[in-house]
Amino acid sequence: MTARPDGASGPRSAAAITRVAPAGWRPACLRAHADGARFAGLFGAPRGGRAVELRAVFSTPAGERVIACETPERAVESVVDVLPAAAWDEREAHDLHGVRFVGHEPLRPLLDHDAALERWTVPVAGRDAHQVAVGPVHAGVIESGHFRFHVVGELILSLDLRLFYKRRGLEAAATGRPAEDAIAYAQRACAACAVTSSVACAQACEAALGLAPDDELRRARTVLLELERVYNHLHDISAICAGVGFAPGAAAYAALKERVQRLNLRLAGHRFLFGSVRLGGSDLAPAAADVADARAQLRTTGDEHAALWRQLHFSRSLQERLDAVGVLGRDDAERLGAVGPAARAAGLRRDVRSESTRLCYGGFAPVTPAVPAGDVASRMTQRAIELEQSLAVLDELLADPPAPGRTRAIGPTAAVAVGRVESPRGATTCLVELDGRRLRALHLRTGSYANWPSLVHAVPGSLLADFPLINKSFELCYACVDR
Repeated sequence: MTARPDGASGPRSAAAITRVAPAGWRPACLRAHADGARFAGLFGAPRGGRAVELRAVFSTPAGERVIACETPERAVESVVDVLPAAAWDEREAHDLHGVRFVGHEPLRPLLDHDAALERWTVPVAGRDAHQVAVGPVHAGVIESGHFRFHVVGELILSLDLRLFYKRRGLEAAATGRPAEDAIAYAQRACAACAVTSSVACAQACEAALGLAPDDELRRARTVLLELERVYNHLHDISAICAGVGFAPGAAAYAALKERVQRLNLRLAGHRFLFGSVRLGGSDLAPAAADVADARAQLRTTGDEHAALWRQLHFSRSLQERLDAVGVLGRDDAERLGAVGPAARAAGLRRDVRSESTRLCYGGFAPVTPAVPAGDVASRMTQRAIELEQSLAVLDELLADPPAPGRTRAIGPTAAVAVGRVESPRGATTCLVELDGRRLRALHLRTGSYANWPSLVHAVPGSLLADFPLINKSFELCYACVDR
């Protein structure tokens, strides 16, 4: 693989848009799915009076397709029977905008926290079946989330999940703002994926404005994305070790994460890389000595990871706690629209980086474990092998110090455009609608949002004591849904 710019394949233009009447919504979505396009998000936006415009994003290697439908009566046919990945999206559009998705039964509340318990949970009955409620307030310093387990003894029968406790209204607040301000709102959806959301937003805005990044801008953004992925994967391996009480692994990987975040601060001015991405260009231009030192530190990090991983891999007491726990099978991952390491650990060899013409991933190919069993062990292994891949990409990209980059005009402007970027947790989709150079709408669907339903599916059949471990192996973000 080469991480160098590849001029053979130019940046994608704005998304192709198909506008349909309400009666054509379901047929158009199912046609896109039948043609091989992958569902990437469904969003609603008010259009004055009773009308709401729905937009469904479908992704193909050639680019994104957007199906748009204005619904004066706020009702369309559901697609969830064919596209279960759209379930949360339909529920959110219903709760926010009152859109009825005919055929989605029961259409359980997602954001409505005033709903009675029986409206948002799946009924479970039987001898000795009972409920265990955890949250929304937790002992640790984390966001609010409510997990309601239906169990018999210690065996989990099903899990109902309630998030969206601290919705900030970032998308609504961005409406009417200049396009240059869009990143400030997208970035704040999640600190751990600040670069991903920022780059996805920047790509969408630039595509709408008819702009394309030059080689230095592509390189700078790719460096930032991979630095973000490295510290996140180090953190996640540490968290899995902590989830089974394996203190040596937890402490060692936490130390590596701290080293990389200090490197982030030195290269880009912020441990979480906040403020490192802007619309239309890049100011990332660290000194040559700092880049050389960073490259050396990343190589050392890779060497230490390899040694630590060998110890973890051959620690029988650790591995026996990870195997066959929290299994997400390949077919279920496909059906539920799982993305990122969780999907690849289940055998779905998909990674937006292999399609990212606006970034610097020439020749990139996704990696998966030798045996992608879809359990905690596979998700941990997936991050370990992706760490090696990301460190190799960074080593090549940092052979020369990054220089300031810019965009250039390549084509006409467009009202609607989509940016898609692979975050540490999976594909993040950002859709923007511009009115001139002002935001008419901003929508963000992160890898965490896409994967929460898969986590819920992977839990039944496990023991209650295993849930913290399963949860850490997905390591999904609460704040991403509280956007």
